[in-house]
Amino acid sequence: MTKQCFCCVCVSEGEVGIIENCSKFEDEANPGCTCVAYPLSCLAHSVSLRMQQINVTTETKTLDNVTLTVRVAVQFRVIPEKVEDAFYRLTNPSHQIKSYVDDVVRSSLPKMTLDKSYTSKAEVANDVKEQLASIMAEFGYEIIAALVTDLEPDAKVKEAMNEINAAQRMREAALEKAEADKILVVKAAEADAESKYLNGTGVSRQRQAIVDGLRDSINDFSNDIPGTTASDVMNMMMTVQYLDMLRDVGNNPGNQTIFLPSSNSQPMKRE
Repeated sequence: MTKQCFCCVCVSEGEVGIIENCSKFEDEANPGCTCVAYPLSCLAHSVSLRMQQINVTTETKTLDNVTLTVRVAVQFRVIPEKVEDAFYRLTNPSHQIKSYVDDVVRSSLPKMTLDKSYTSKAEVANDVKEQLASIMAEFGYEIIAALVTDLEPDAKVKEAMNEINAAQRMREAALEKAEADKILVVKAAEADAESKYLNGTGVSRQRQAIVDGLRDSINDFSNDIPGTTASDVMNMMMTVQYLDMLRDVGNNPGNQTIFLPSSNSQPMKRE
């Protein structure tokens, strides 16, 4: 007759112990010390309740026949109430999860184009999580999250996409530069037109002022000296201007041409 005795077994925090009696499941052991009937019962295994993550890499094709490498990160943990199912019903849960991820990815992405797949990462991740959650719950596993971490097309396709993007940006830059040059030309033309308008206005006002000044001078001179005509005043003003010109010529010697004020005046060149 086998003598039965008790011994203490220790289970680490974050784990649940599997106690077997003659290789048959008997009970679960919570973290800490637990007494078992030795040698019939023993702590056979420990099951971690911590969250775990596996990275799954799947190669598939899109709707436009582009080979795409998809990387999915799946976070999962054992359901505390289903430790027995999680330990005894699956030999390798990671392989099981990988198989379901491959199946979901290869059934979802072939319905999308390459551009659509980049904008639908959240949809693919949600499909993976829903599919896994409903299946793995039967085996005692809870799917916390499924994340599509990377979508990588073939190297040649990626290079072509970069060239297309670069060409689009260069075209946009050329359009922006042409628009900027157009604005500069338009603004320069507007400034030139405004300058000419203001210059013309100034010349017009200057000539009007000269005419008004001459008219006032003639009127004042005629009023001060009775019998003086407008022709007399103009001749006198021309003579004054001629004398001023001679003074300037004397102050600035050199090759100059002088016009004498007369009805048949001919230029006289002074050496």
